[in-house]
Amino acid sequence: MLGDITVAQEIYIACGYTDMRKSIDGLAALVQESMGLNPFGPALYLFFRKRRDRIKALLWEGDGFVLLYKRLKNGNYKWSRTENEV
Repeated sequence: MLGDITVAQEIYIACGYTDMRKSIDGLAALVQESMGLNPFGPALYLFFRKRRDRIKALLWEGDGFVLLYKRLKNGNYKWSRTENEV
């Protein structure tokens, strides 16, 4: 099913800030290069922008990537900015 995140066995949060102009290929490259992980595995990867009001999620479904995007109307997300805060 398109965008069914229940298939994810693990969830990874990218520490710090992510340029929200990045598309699927750019985010998959971040997963491989910065996080040292395989973007084609059964995991959900979360990316936040600096103002913390937007989130992107990347998920491999076996036949392609799903990119989910949410912008909060009010408020912001709380998350760890460094590995030490995790």
